[in-house]
Amino acid sequence: MVDVLPLVEARLTTALGEPDARAAVTFLGTDRIEVLRFQEGDVVRYASLGMSAHPMTDPTAMLADPVKGPRAELVLSVRAGLAETDKVLRPLAVLAASPQVEGLVVTPGASLDVGDPLWPGAPFTSVLVGEPGGLVEDLELDDPMDPVRFLPLLPMTPNEAAWKRVNGAQALQERWLANGTDLRDPARRSVPLD
Repeated sequence: MVDVLPLVEARLTTALGEPDARAAVTFLGTDRIEVLRFQEGDVVRYASLGMSAHPMTDPTAMLADPVKGPRAELVLSVRAGLAETDKVLRPLAVLAASPQVEGLVVTPGASLDVGDPLWPGAPFTSVLVGEPGGLVEDLELDDPMDPVRFLPLLPMTPNEAAWKRVNGAQALQERWLANGTDLRDPARRSVPLD
């Protein structure tokens, strides 16, 4: 069995540079999840490391396949210096542990909610999972293992999350695009939804 985490970390550093900070969180009954921080100009990126150690498994499956199944890590990008975004480390680790803890299969278009602000004073308690392949390329693994996908997280206000539940992820992303929404602004307001 290949230890995928060194390969994942190498892919992250190739795409984003060397991390300038890292933190580890362990939840009862789960493997350790690390969050790496990368600074690039006025943008800071937080990436999980540990979520892809095991494939995500459909919670209705009788047995979890230890080899096959989707693998992913999460990447959040925000503008630096505008909020205490370093406090996102624990919420991001909680989201990265959700496949192990709750049996979730995290896919693009899904909503993930932590129930509290992502960082102190944040107008966001949830994120929309974006499409992989933009910032960090998928990491191909030997057959029969699925590739590791690096899923961008797009913070959503509670109103946006409620609107997305009714209208869908695509409609919300189109609304953001039409309004020129800066999804990296850690203090942005909700996009107009009427």
